[in-house]
Amino acid sequence: MTTSPSTPHRLDPAGGCPHADNARLLARGAVAPVVLPGDVPGMAVLGHDALREFLAHPDVAKGAEHFTALREGRIADGWPLKTFATVRGMTTADGADHRRLRSLVSKAFTVRRVADLRPRIETVTEELLDGLGRVAADHGGVADLRRHFAMPLPMGVICELLGVDARYHERLHHLSNEVVATDIGPEAAMAANRELVDVLGAVAAARAKQPGDDLTSALIAAREDDGDRLSGHELIGTLLLMIVAGHETTLNLITNAVRALCTHRDQLDLVRAGRATWADVVEETLRWDSPVSYFPFRYATRDLTLDGTAIPKGTPVLAGYSAAGRDPAVHGPDAGRFDITRASGARHLSLGHGAHYCLGAPLARMEGAIALERLFTRFPGLELTVPDQELPRHASFVGNSVRELPVRPVP
Repeated sequence: MTTSPSTPHRLDPAGGCPHADNARLLARGAVAPVVLPGDVPGMAVLGHDALREFLAHPDVAKGAEHFTALREGRIADGWPLKTFATVRGMTTADGADHRRLRSLVSKAFTVRRVADLRPRIETVTEELLDGLGRVAADHGGVADLRRHFAMPLPMGVICELLGVDARYHERLHHLSNEVVATDIGPEAAMAANRELVDVLGAVAAARAKQPGDDLTSALIAAREDDGDRLSGHELIGTLLLMIVAGHETTLNLITNAVRALCTHRDQLDLVRAGRATWADVVEETLRWDSPVSYFPFRYATRDLTLDGTAIPKGTPVLAGYSAAGRDPAVHGPDAGRFDITRASGARHLSLGHGAHYCLGAPLARMEGAIALERLFTRFPGLELTVPDQELPRHASFVGNSVRELPVRPVP
């Protein structure tokens, strides 16, 4: 659909590949008016430099009290994006409150705790690759890599880190998908949120009763110097954030990296020849095909002008990570090319910027690099069995990936 520069872009709740629309919007400007589900007006920041400025702008906030339409009661309970605005935790806190919450989480999510996970990640990866091979052997040589490898690896790791019993894993993944879906109906959205809160409440209650060497127990016990701690709502909100962000983004990262390497064998050959690293693959995937396309929400606390475009106070704004990753103004005229030797690869914003930079970034990078190295070492001839452009896409404009990834894991 052709639109004039002043016509808001209507985001498709069914998701799909974002890159063609991103390119058209970027050609019009770094900031664009958009229409969110339910005909809610919003804005999206798409250009790399504009997004970097916006993410750290002193007059931009995350708290839902700044969302004018929500504050005035014009957002329905079943609105599919409401959880992003109203969940209690780091992602919706500002200023001193955000620093307090981040400090508490940081005490539990230490560099040492993440580093100590490496042996376990390597073991789980090998076990999942064994399983992937068995599934393929039982199904004519084909297996869904997303379901049998890319999902259970980060879900298993984050749940182990949080002390979440294995029996919850599949259900938590399903509910996480429901939470990030943008094409979900009001009743289903509210039911998914209620159940997710109930499950996480049960996890928190179990850890409070029987503390262990896990992050949930540490969060419950963590205190700042003045004796502050996470409230019940903040604890559940933090767990929700960690479950969703701790596995959905890494799941998409691994899936998108495998798709990229299978359709760019020359880049895979560079790694095998020692001319690039698996870490380079991770960074270029984060730039070229960001796991998150449009992340909700931030709000201007006063009328702002960003890159010549007005952002009205109180308007919900999306961070356009997938667009920024392919912004030719920063990454050059070949920004749409997957190139793991790209010098600007580390300049992407896909893990955020400023005060809300992703705390789990080191864990995601480590999981991605280990997963890709072990996968292509075990199955060097791995190939897609369906053309990439025909793979079914995520039913969301928040997450950016495909729903399944059928592969032939060839040794």
